[in-house]
Amino acid sequence: MNTKNACTTQCGLPTSDAELRKLLTPEQYRIMKQNGTETPFHNAYWDNHEAGIYVDRISGIPLFSSQDKFDSGTGWPSFIKPLNASVIAEKQDNSHGMSRVEVRAALSDSHLGHVFPDGPAPTHLRYCMNSASLRFVPVKDLAKEGYGDYAKQFEKSAK
Repeated sequence: MNTKNACTTQCGLPTSDAELRKLLTPEQYRIMKQNGTETPFHNAYWDNHEAGIYVDRISGIPLFSSQDKFDSGTGWPSFIKPLNASVIAEKQDNSHGMSRVEVRAALSDSHLGHVFPDGPAPTHLRYCMNSASLRFVPVKDLAKEGYGDYAKQFEKSAK
């Protein structure tokens, strides 16, 4: 992976709130840093059917694959699992009069969405994410953007 898109705190993660606000739109900042949510059915990826990966908008760390995406009918992009469990953090969220599990990007500590136990087999989980927290990288751009290792998983499914 190249450091332009998949970095650690040593290679370009914003170090101040001012830098973060320059990187994100006001809507992205509200969702990712103030634990907001976007309008269902009116966001970039809820109906995206293109093959590729979804990365953390701040750090560029790969989070989800289109191969694990499904139509949950909720109006947000939903996945059965992350690419790697270590890239996310889960936290109990008792806000808004309900109990649920918040999902955060582990490296950037940014709000992604929530996970619910009502997804399809085999995990029976629904990672319901905010498009504003993600950036989609189509298969055709994986190598160019430094995510070439992920292209192999799409080659296998195309056969």
